[in-house]
Amino acid sequence: MFIKTWCQKHQSIIEYVVWGTCAFLINLSVFTILDVWTPMNYQVANAIGWFLATTFAFCTNKLWVFATHASTLKDLMKEMWSFYFFRVVTLLMDIIILFIGISLLKGNDVLVKLVDQCITNIANYAFSRWYIFKTVN
Repeated sequence: MFIKTWCQKHQSIIEYVVWGTCAFLINLSVFTILDVWTPMNYQVANAIGWFLATTFAFCTNKLWVFATHASTLKDLMKEMWSFYFFRVVTLLMDIIILFIGISLLKGNDVLVKLVDQCITNIANYAFSRWYIFKTVN
């Protein structure tokens, strides 16, 4: 009974973790494939992975995590614009963390990206929960 109550109370966080992990894996996989297996610059690989993961995350966050229902195209576009705006904010964090970790500290690209994703995913949840899909109780 306790577990069921706890899961119901924290449903959006649980769903965010599940779908966020999928977006995280998309981002990390695309980054790793492009960074390790091609001569592509790590920041370009990061941007491509970010775009694909962000698009996936918008769809899953909108449909299942926060389950918001925009009544008009204008409302949908406002949610989408807000989502991408705040994700660009965390993309800037992403770029800075990667630059410091890879270019300045000479860390392993994939390990730095892994740490970076943990930090930016926490910020992404906060922005999504409190600013973008705020119609959820």
